[in-house]
Amino acid sequence: MHISDLQGIGLTSELAIAELVGLCSGVLERSVQESLVVLGNMTVGGTIAKVEEFANVLQVCVDAGAKKVLIPAVSVVDLQTVPSDLLIKIQPIFYSDPTDAVFKALGVS
Repeated sequence: MHISDLQGIGLTSELAIAELVGLCSGVLERSVQESLVVLGNMTVGGTIAKVEEFANVLQVCVDAGAKKVLIPAVSVVDLQTVPSDLLIKIQPIFYSDPTDAVFKALGVS
């Protein structure tokens, strides 16, 4: 994978998992699941980071109409910070690594 700084603001040390899912979706010519939001960042080496302000991010997802949310497994412990009335509005789908995220987002078994 080649990463370029097209805006001239400096390269980041992390990439969004959603970017990887989008690239793989195009290459495989498969659509991402309907009403799915992909959360999480990874380092260029593939290490997954926790989602910061998890409850607030989930609230934004629900407000935007998400029905399913792809969540990194390292953020499972943060589920206890999310109000129950918010949790019942989404279907959480957990992934353990970037490859797992792509398969689950594209509905590939």
